[in-house]
Amino acid sequence: MKSNSIDMTEGSIFNKIILFAIPLMLSSILQLLFNAADLVVVGKFAGSESLAAVGSTNALINLLVNLFIGLSMGASVVMGRCIGARRYDEAHKALHTAMAIATVGGVMMIFVGYFASAPMLKLMATPDDVINLSILYMKIYFVGMPGMMAYNFGSAILRSAGDTKRPLYFLTVAGVINVILNLILVIGFHMGVAGVAIATAASQYISGFFVVMALVKSEGYMQLHLKELRFHKDQAIEMIRIGFPAGLQGIIFSISNVLIQSSINSFGKIVMAGNTAASNIEGFVYTAMNSIYQTALSFTSQNMGAKRYDRIDKILFECQLTVIIIGLVAGIGAYTMGDKLLAIYDSDPEVIGYGLTRMSLVCAPYFLCGMMDVMVGSLRGMGYSIMPMIVSLTGACLFRVIWILTVFAANHTLFTLYISYPISWALTFSIHLLCYLVVRRKFKTAE
Repeated sequence: MKSNSIDMTEGSIFNKIILFAIPLMLSSILQLLFNAADLVVVGKFAGSESLAAVGSTNALINLLVNLFIGLSMGASVVMGRCIGARRYDEAHKALHTAMAIATVGGVMMIFVGYFASAPMLKLMATPDDVINLSILYMKIYFVGMPGMMAYNFGSAILRSAGDTKRPLYFLTVAGVINVILNLILVIGFHMGVAGVAIATAASQYISGFFVVMALVKSEGYMQLHLKELRFHKDQAIEMIRIGFPAGLQGIIFSISNVLIQSSINSFGKIVMAGNTAASNIEGFVYTAMNSIYQTALSFTSQNMGAKRYDRIDKILFECQLTVIIIGLVAGIGAYTMGDKLLAIYDSDPEVIGYGLTRMSLVCAPYFLCGMMDVMVGSLRGMGYSIMPMIVSLTGACLFRVIWILTVFAANHTLFTLYISYPISWALTFSIHLLCYLVVRRKFKTAE
């Protein structure tokens, strides 16, 4: 474990940020590459309807799983603080509490996905020529939820100790298997959307299995004993206190994205296909930036546990600088090569044109989203979760909903719809920065 971990409370901050973030970034990019492989295979060999069907489920899937993603974030913060403060008995309890939440949550989500997929896709106004394929994809996809939860919570625990390498290795193996299964099921057996969903669910179980085995074979406070899985009250309450607002924020963000997806659906399946391909490309930029958000969260929480308040501002500054560079280079670069990248998903010129429209307004200024997220990571690492939730919900979600119901309703164009993204990011970042300056004063006297 020591060879994979990073002490975030001592030494150079920037060097350790890079060492921590690169494997995390590669993990996220690999995951998206494998997801992109799903879309490329289904788009090329099953048609635009199947591509639109898979893409139309993304916002809804995120809506249903975001609560548990938030709780895994809470688990990472709690573990990070315990490790930073050298409270290893509490860290051991936090580990088993987190994996108990993953187990229960994964089983619950199988049933939620099965019964909620059809009515919610109908509420999203999914077109009749797509909806049955979308329902089929979601029902199969959610069978893999226990594996996904095990991987997300397990990798969050490893991250809290500075280990971002092994989750990368596990994801690589699972992703390669996912691609192979895609090719066999979609091209070989002509299973279309069902084949993609089966391959994805199988890969989720594989990645989850590897993470669980890594924890079982660890030593000391990081060793997982499956027979000891249970909810420890103090650790569970703290995870919920930090993670629930983050999860709730993710849910409400997803509701606003569902509303946006419903608005996109109103333009028809060609626009939906272009939006799906562009969104997937943008996902690479977002996950690269999101690795810096996770870095800010982990570094801040460990230094808070160690009472190294003098390092908090440095962590935020260097994470912001890093995320701006990544966002500008990757976002503008992806838009510049947009026509070539979109053609990988679908060669239809109309699909490519609509994809480029989205990328010009969302992908190019994406660094603003990264800046906003890093502010949230720093605040949550300091133990403040409700404040950034309220700010994000007001500055981003509520703003977008009002925008769609007013400005977009009056001017029903894709430009009007997509421009709401960069405006909401800039607005929310500004408010988060003010909140950080207020919160930071409380720790000045303790330095």
